[in-house]
Amino acid sequence: MLPASIQITGELLSGEEVQDICQSLQEDVVRLLSVRGCQLSDAAFQQVCFCVASSRSLAQLNLNLGVVSSLSRTNQLAQALSSNQSLQALFLHGSPLLDAGLVTLNPALSSHPALLSLDLGDCLLGDEALRLICGLLPPDGNKSGLRELTLSANPGISSRGWARLSVAVSHSSQLRVLNLDYNPLGDQIAGMLAVSVASSRTLEVLDLEGTGLSNQSAQVFLDMVQNYPTSLRVLVLSENSISAELQQQISDLLSEGEEEEEAPPPQPGHAPNSALRPIRDKYQPIRDKYQPPAWLPHSNSSPQMVFLTSGVGESLLAETEM
Repeated sequence: MLPASIQITGELLSGEEVQDICQSLQEDVVRLLSVRGCQLSDAAFQQVCFCVASSRSLAQLNLNLGVVSSLSRTNQLAQALSSNQSLQALFLHGSPLLDAGLVTLNPALSSHPALLSLDLGDCLLGDEALRLICGLLPPDGNKSGLRELTLSANPGISSRGWARLSVAVSHSSQLRVLNLDYNPLGDQIAGMLAVSVASSRTLEVLDLEGTGLSNQSAQVFLDMVQNYPTSLRVLVLSENSISAELQQQISDLLSEGEEEEEAPPPQPGHAPNSALRPIRDKYQPIRDKYQPPAWLPHSNSSPQMVFLTSGVGESLLAETEM
C-alpha cells in the first residue's frame, strides 16, 4: 500500500475517527498526520500518542493550533517522541507550551534520530525555552541538528535570548530555514542576525516579517549581500518600516546569487531538494502564519477534512527526504 496522508482541520474528532487514525498508524501506512486545530478528548490524545510512538512510517506530525493544550498532553507527546524513530517534521504552532513545556519536550527532541523540522511559533516561549532550542542547533562537527526552525510570534523572548540564538545560528552546520516573523526584534537584534547569516554556510531562508525593523537593518543586510558571500536566498522583510526600494535591492541581489549558483545533481535514492523557495506557498498547508491573537483555533477556519488519501504530497515531504 502506498503511504497515505491524514489531514483534518478544525473538527471535533469522533471516537471512530480516532480509531481509524490509530489503526492507520499501527499499520504503518501514514506518512503525514495533521489534526490542526482539532478537538479531541484527553483519552483520545493519549491513544494517538501511543500509536505515534510505535509508527515506523510517520514523517510529519501537525498538532498546530492548540491541540497540545496542557502539560499532561505535552508529557504524553514527549513520551511518544522518545520511542518514535521516523518523525522528520513536528509542528506545534499555536500551542501554549510555555518554557515548562519545552523543558518537558527537550530530552525527546534533542535525542530524536530523524527530526529535521520544528515549528514552535506562537507557543508562549521565553529565554529558558530558547536556551534549550539552541541545543538543537549543534555546532560544526557535532551531531546533525534541525534544518528548519520556526519561532514566530514568541514576544516573551528577550534580547538576550535572541542574541544567544544568533550565536547558535552562526555555528550551526545544518540550519537552512529560520522563521522569526512577528517577534519584536528591532534593529539591534537584526544586526546580530546579519552577522549570523554572513557566518552561516547553510542558511538559505530568513523570515523577519513584522519584527520592528527600519531602513537601518535593511542597509546592514544590503551591505552584507553586496560585499560578502552568503548562502542566503530568501530574506523576508515585509511589514517593517523599510522602504520598498531597499527591499527590492536586496531581493534582486539574492536572486542574482541564486541564478549564478548551479543546483547540485540529486543523489541516487534521494528525493530532490526543491528547497525553500517561496516558503509562504511551499509550507502554507502546514505552517500557520501568525495572526494575532494566534494560539487559539481561528474562528474563521472552516472545518476541512481529507482522510487517507494515497500519496503524502511530495512537495511537503521533499525537504525532509534527504
